[in-house]
Formats: sequence, C-alpha cells, structure tokens
Amino acid sequence: MTRIDSTPTAAATSTGLATAPAPFSTGALVHTGPGEAPEWWRDAVIYQVYPRSFADGDGDGVGDLPGITSKLDHLAELGVDAVWLSPFYRSPQKDAGYDVADYRDVDPLFGTLADFDELLAQAHARGIRIIVDLVPNHTSDQHAWFQAALASPEGSPERARYIFREGEGEHGELPPNNWQSIFGGPAWTRVTAGANARPVTGAEGETPGQWYLHLFDSTQPDLAWDNPEVREEFEQVLRFWLDKGVDGFRVDVAHGMIKADGLPDWDGTVSMVEGTEAADGEEGTDPGAPEDGSTGAGNSGPMFDQDGVHEIYRAWHRVLAEYDGDRALVAEAWVEPLSRLARYVRPDEMHQAFNFSFLTTGWDAAPLRTVIAASLHANDEVGAPTTWVLSNHDVVRHASRLGLADPGLRPNGIFAHDPQPDEELGLRRARAASLLMLGLPGSSYLYQGEELGLPEHTALPDDVREDPAFFRTQGAEAGRDGCRIPLPWRADAEGFGFGPSGKTWLPQPQSYGRYAADVQRGVEGSTYETYRTALATRRAERLGAGTLAWVEEFAGSADVVAFRNRDVVVLANLGAEPVVLPHGAEVLVASGPVLTDRSADPQVRVPSDTTVWLRAH
Repeated sequence: MTRIDSTPTAAATSTGLATAPAPFSTGALVHTGPGEAPEWWRDAVIYQVYPRSFADGDGDGVGDLPGITSKLDHLAELGVDAVWLSPFYRSPQKDAGYDVADYRDVDPLFGTLADFDELLAQAHARGIRIIVDLVPNHTSDQHAWFQAALASPEGSPERARYIFREGEGEHGELPPNNWQSIFGGPAWTRVTAGANARPVTGAEGETPGQWYLHLFDSTQPDLAWDNPEVREEFEQVLRFWLDKGVDGFRVDVAHGMIKADGLPDWDGTVSMVEGTEAADGEEGTDPGAPEDGSTGAGNSGPMFDQDGVHEIYRAWHRVLAEYDGDRALVAEAWVEPLSRLARYVRPDEMHQAFNFSFLTTGWDAAPLRTVIAASLHANDEVGAPTTWVLSNHDVVRHASRLGLADPGLRPNGIFAHDPQPDEELGLRRARAASLLMLGLPGSSYLYQGEELGLPEHTALPDDVREDPAFFRTQGAEAGRDGCRIPLPWRADAEGFGFGPSGKTWLPQPQSYGRYAADVQRGVEGSTYETYRTALATRRAERLGAGTLAWVEEFAGSADVVAFRNRDVVVLANLGAEPVVLPHGAEVLVASGPVLTDRSADPQVRVPSDTTVWLRAH
C-alpha cells in the first residue's frame, strides 16, 4: 500500500485538473449489503473456462478437462471463488458444444466422466466451486431424441418433443412464420414427409413435409417446453450432475425455451450481442425504463422472455433445494429492461442473472453510473445479488472493445479489414474497467485470459473460422472465434504452452507471447498481478457483500465514476485530465501507475483511463 500525504495546491487546481477534496463525502446509500454471512454466490468472483481454449492435456490441439485440472493452481492463486465450465458434453461440435447430443456424458474431445470427477474433486480441494453449463433451449440434431423424431411420422410423440409445424403457402412451401435465426437466415428447416425424414435438399423424388424450428443453427432444433416429457428429462439431468457434486448451473439462453402461443410472425431482429430489436427500432435498452405493465413478454419478441419460462425455473429451484451446499442457478438472459431481468432471480427462481447492461454501456461515466444504480435497484427489489461482467465467449474481448474509436460499439467480431482497436489504449481501459467492476457489490464474472489482458484476435484467416455465425451470414459477420483463441501459458514454448504438442485448434497471434502467464506472474504491475491483488483486496474488504454510496464531489461528473463500498473508495477516471487525490489518500490497488510530480509539495494524480481503490477515512 502507498500512503499519499499531499494535498492539491492552488497551482495544481488552476491547471484544470479534477481535484478531489479531502476527505471524500458520500451521499445516501444506493445499495446495502446482504448481511454478514451471505450465500457464496451472492458475492463470488466466478471465472469462465471455455474448455477447448483453456489448456490442452493430450496434445491434440484442443483444450480438455485434464488440461483444466492441470491449471487449477493458476486459478487458486488468482483468487477466484468458482469456475463456470462452458459445455463439455458429447456433441458434434457444430456450435462449439452448444449443440448437445448427450447431456449425461463428456465428449471424447474433452475427456471422460472420470476426468470430470477428478476435475471436480481437485477444484473442491482448492476451495473452488464448479458451475456447469446447461443448454436447455435446443439439442443437437444428433441427439437421440431428434433422431427418433426424424424416424417417426408427423404427429408422433417423438416429434412432440420438438417444434415441428406444417408450412404456409399452397403446398406448405413457406416456413410456418417469418422468424429469423440468431445466426442468420430463416429459423426453420424443412424435412421430407413421413417417417425416416431428412432435411429437404430439392433432390428428384423428394416429398417435402414439416418444418422444425431452430432459433440458432439448423443443427440445433428447439425443444418443445410445453411438453411434460421435456421438463421431466431436464430435471433428471439436473439431478445427474448435482449427484456428482456440482455447485450450480449456468443456463444458456435462459430467456428462451417458451414461445408465444401460436408462434406469431414478428418483424424484429435478434442478435447474439445486441439482444432483440423491434421492427420500429425500439430496443428497450434504457436500464431504468419502466415495465410495460403487461402480463406477457417484454420487448423480446414472441420467442424470448415469455412469462411461462418462470414456472420452469421455480421447478428447478425446488430440485436444487433438495441438495446441501447452496447450489446455484445462473441465467444467461439478454432481457431488457432490468426490471424484467430481475424477474428471473425472484426468491423462488434462479439465484443470479447475467447483467449485460454493464458490458454494453461502453466507457462513459454518466451512463455507467446510471447502469450501476439501476442494476442494484432492480435486483434489490427482489432480494437478489447483482452480477457484473465485461467479457465472455460471445463478445469481443473488452481489452479490444474499449480500444475502438467508439468504445460503445459492440461488433460481432472484428475482421482484419475493419477499423482496428488501439491495443495500448484498450488494455489501459480494460484494466480500469475491470477494477471498477471488481469494486462493485455483488458477484463478478471473469472470462478466461482477461486476467492476462488478452486482446481479440482480429486477423484470423477466413479459412480457419469455425463460428456458425460467420457461415450463416455468408461472411458478413466475423463471429466469435476471435475471443476464443487458445490461451498463452508460456512465452517461449510452441503454441505458447497451450499443450504438449504445440498445436492449437485456432491460430494464436504472435503478440500473445507478451501476454503469457509465465511472463506476468510475480511481475509487479502486470495485468495478472493487478487482478490477483484486486481479488485478494476485494475478499479482505468484503466488497462483494458491501454497500454503495456515490462520492458527492463526482456525482454529476462527465469524467469520473466514484463511490464508497464499505471502507474503500473506488475512483475511475475516464476523462482526459488527471484527477488529484485528496490529502492522505491511501491507495490500496491501482489499475495503472499513479503520478507524482517533483515539486516541494508533490501532487498525486490518477491518470486518464485509470481506476484506484482508496482507503476511506
């Protein structure tokens, strides 16, 4: 810790620098904490592992469960509370495992059930909890259920597990409605008539039949969640993994599953990054917007955020309550406004919901304050913790996103011919944004590699891309491969130490060498050590279970976000000019160097795009 005993002088304040008087004064509490002994998930730091890109244990170039187990000491040293594992189930891997063929088995690409058991045991031995991904909106087209549906005729119980419909038009040649896939193109695929069906190809002699719904890729048919058999099956899947000892589930597309009665046409669009947008352009992106007062869905179209989905989560909540240890359900739900998102975390439903509003706000002080306050308020209304996240496997890494000329942009990937992020600016802002996030009360999510400061790979050749979003948009969108590059562990090793063979399933940029874990560990001021210090301080100060009150001197600032959480003041300078710290300020953690001049009465300043945690006096 550094104690700063200087005060701003008249000379300093006359230069136009922002000056923070001493001591800080704060307004009324915006948020009060959950108490002295909250459930673990209320204030946890949860680290997302994307298995195929984390660490390779067998040398095939694809990350796997033994590779993850081998790096648990890295995560324990970093100081995370839990790990969320993206899908590792048996799958044809058409969408990187989000097309599940068997929910009760591990894909051989990633290992075996015994490997999972070992990973779980080793994580628990280090005090790290494990959350597994669950993909209930759809299965793979190779799932036994869908294969049975194709083998069975129209109207059969096997087809009733999915959403098969007759087409429109004189001969059923048009899709049942006008819905579009999130990955591009129609959300319907037609199959041949009768039993032993297959997708229509236009071959001579084919007799076209029904259509099936897929909000994502055509290899990911949507399940019919109004079918009791589907609901019972997934409750048994939950129990299978709970019996193994997992600590919770992250539920993919949690706002999906239930569709509006009659599957009505809808002229809006849906994006993996932007959420939904109605045909009139209205997005509902104001996090403080009031509810529409209706009893149906919000502004998410007829395929998402239907009220009936909450009945499913109440049933799942009861399943988890049968088990000891505060098991948790986490919703991935792109739902707006925040008041509707909060419905997913009412006391008898899920425990957390990803708060994407913070991720999508950009780098602007006033909107960040609005999102923080609105997020806390919406969740406080239902007694749930707020979550914060800046990166994941579906969005451009924030070390690159915040380096764009407009840091509020949320592109679906970046091509080499697109405007490129400023790597130095992006990293500086990313570190500042992460320290701001980790200082907030609630639970924070980290995406693998952000503790190393990894940027997006923006120069991937098209012939190595694997994201279906790239192919279904005919290359119009770069897709998500750039944020899924295998991690660099050793700067001087082939493949940067990703695995024993040096092979990687996606190519790594040469710049990754300077971000490798081994060249940052133990180096003061490195991104890794900054994260490690922040997590240790966050835990020691109990910031996740803390409070929030705005620092009044900056309550309306266009450049500074500053608040008090327990005995810590978090101050983020987003402006162009340095902020002078108050007399006696004690810096606990800083996202970058703070500046001190050489005058007789030195001024200590927080530079542009820097966040500090200060001891509140």
